[in-house]
Amino acid sequence: MGSIMGIRHPIIRIFFYLILGAWSITVLYPLLWTLLDALKDNKQFYANPPWALPDVPLLWSNFTYVWETYNFGKYFTNSLIVTLGSTVLGLVLSATTAYVLARYPFRGSNVLFLLYISSMMVPFSLALIPLFFLMNKLNLINTSIGLILVYATTLIAFGVFVLVGFFKTLPKELEEAAAIDGASYFGTFFRVMLPLSQPGLVTVAIVNILNIWNEYFVGLVLVNDPDHYTLPIGIAVMQAEMQYRTEWGPLFAGLFISIVPVLIMYIFFQRQIASGITAGAVK
Repeated sequence: MGSIMGIRHPIIRIFFYLILGAWSITVLYPLLWTLLDALKDNKQFYANPPWALPDVPLLWSNFTYVWETYNFGKYFTNSLIVTLGSTVLGLVLSATTAYVLARYPFRGSNVLFLLYISSMMVPFSLALIPLFFLMNKLNLINTSIGLILVYATTLIAFGVFVLVGFFKTLPKELEEAAAIDGASYFGTFFRVMLPLSQPGLVTVAIVNILNIWNEYFVGLVLVNDPDHYTLPIGIAVMQAEMQYRTEWGPLFAGLFISIVPVLIMYIFFQRQIASGITAGAVK
């Protein structure tokens, strides 16, 4: 927005504002549509166009209904535990790996870095069958810990790819000053280097949270116990349980419940996301 305000020609500024306005409408329209349909019953849904405003009174009870009847409270809690646990574990593993590769190069470190990057190009679906047998042998099927371990390890490559660039640009004098003050390798990493890489950490965390929160395929393969369903699986199960009579209001309410946490997170961390991407590009 600041770069647009710096444009002096009024016609060009209006043109950019129109583009941003059109883009905002295309982004907000699906969210508004989902909320409006979540406040309707089936009679309103079939009698009026999908984009029509709901009748008064608004059916806010659809949210309570789907939360209690279809166990969305349990699914929401499971998604929250799995997402936060795998994100924290993935950040710790990727940050420590990236720090070693960036600050303490050794013979074969470049090859190892390329292996991490190349693993991002391999479709994860190819590993699902051996992964299922491995998790079953470790008794981690139908457990939140199993999902956390799988998600965390699959996100290491992206974290290493982003954070290596951040760690390489940090001045070596910081490590030397920390060593003079008596800091150990771990103390230097956690007290000095890790806080300085906060923009990269936030960027990696946001991307990981979005991927994990919306992930469906791996969760469907590794979890068949309703007590451990995450939100994407819960929505699919909910639609299947409706069978021949789809309750559109509660279904859209469930979809909106799954959208709200990600939307709130982006609203609060949009500046960090933008600064992290920009800093990573410059570095």
